[in-house]
Amino acid sequence: MKSKIEYAPIILASASPRRLELLGQIGIVPSHIIPADIDEEPGAAEKPQDLALRLAESKALHVKATITDADAFILAADTVVSCGRRLLEKPADEAEARMFLKLLSGRRHRVMSGVSVIAPDGKQISRVSETIVKMKRLDTLDMDRYIASGEWQGKAGGYAIQGFAASYIKSIQGSYSNVVGLCLYDTMQILKGVGAIK
Repeated sequence: MKSKIEYAPIILASASPRRLELLGQIGIVPSHIIPADIDEEPGAAEKPQDLALRLAESKALHVKATITDADAFILAADTVVSCGRRLLEKPADEAEARMFLKLLSGRRHRVMSGVSVIAPDGKQISRVSETIVKMKRLDTLDMDRYIASGEWQGKAGGYAIQGFAASYIKSIQGSYSNVVGLCLYDTMQILKGVGAIK
């Protein structure tokens, strides 16, 4: 039996089904889902953690400006994957997804998720969580299988740790849920901090 928590109305500023599922794990069902349509293009010299934070905050602010529910808390998040100095966004096609897998093969990479919450009074609290992930060395068959699965589509870094790619992950340091798309620990702490959870 799941323990019930009491919480104020929370609007999720994300269309990600993974983030919705993750919130469900901790007993939170958003009152509304309003995806934020913002420019996600990284700045020329913007660091991955700065990008994750800026996008999460911008999404929250964008949705805050469009709602009429004065009592709702806005929750937004964004996930960024980097390998070395290279930012790995959502691959545009199979060729780019394969290139990402070649870059990640046998190496450690960083997954950063920014989370931002705006309270009804306008107070905004944000945080970036970082997880280090190591992928096994992938051979051509590994890559062919993953590309054929289609799991890479719409995923930062070109893979989903909660799917078939889990069989390629040797180790993680940090939050697992962060790699899926939302650090549940940070999210819960922020929601408590702004008074969304009683």
